[in-house]
Amino acid sequence: MEKELQAKVDKLQSLLKSYGCVAVAFSAGVDSTLLLKAAVEFLGREQVLALTVQSPLVPAAEVAEARAFCREEGIRHEVLILDPLLYYDVRTNPPERCYFCKRLIFGKLREVAGRGHIVHLLDGTNADDMQDYRPGARALQELGILSPLKEAGMGKSDIRAYAAALGLAAAQKPSAACLASRIPYGEELSLDKLQRIDQAEAFLHQEGFSQVRVRSHGDMARLELLPEEIGRFMTAGLYEQMAQKLKKLGFAYVTLDLEGYRMGSMNETLKGK
Repeated sequence: MEKELQAKVDKLQSLLKSYGCVAVAFSAGVDSTLLLKAAVEFLGREQVLALTVQSPLVPAAEVAEARAFCREEGIRHEVLILDPLLYYDVRTNPPERCYFCKRLIFGKLREVAGRGHIVHLLDGTNADDMQDYRPGARALQELGILSPLKEAGMGKSDIRAYAAALGLAAAQKPSAACLASRIPYGEELSLDKLQRIDQAEAFLHQEGFSQVRVRSHGDMARLELLPEEIGRFMTAGLYEQMAQKLKKLGFAYVTLDLEGYRMGSMNETLKGK
């Protein structure tokens, strides 16, 4: 392990040991997987509880992966079923939606952790996350949620490198995000829309596309793929197959974004406001 990364890992270890018993908000993404694994390594299984939220905003496959990982690793795990769409400030999808959603979700997770007499609730925010529009970060701060990866100065490349060193399969897992991030601000969220997006992205993943976003604009799907995968998508016959599948899911139009995948592309409409 490189010296710079080792220093960050040492910092992470020091932070985790200072917390003692912890609960980890676990989504099965690379960040929270690495954090959960490190917590178990440095604190012991008896001191760690993984908490996962099952909701319409979370891809179904992610919850299944979270269950499987904790089962294989022998980690205590609780799944909280929650529907943020019942809450007006989430369902109406304002630019501050993530703030209201994080307040709701992490407030509930804190309650669960508290029932187990666990004071410290951790999340997988990393040092790179602050580069994007993240109103949810304010909610985490207000609730006293700890982000040790960020505090240790670990960005995404550090996390992937450390995860690989630990032999975690998630080391090269594409970044994931809440399904609501596929829908423009101001367009109301619904279960049907979110399920359609989840199914469309699952289909594209099954076809071998690694990093995928199906951005939903009313009855139009705007596909974001890695630039190096766009050529394969345009292979004769394949794009027609993709379009037909997405239309069967309920989209009237299917388009390909020529800029390719980029984190937080829906936030581009907020620039200058």
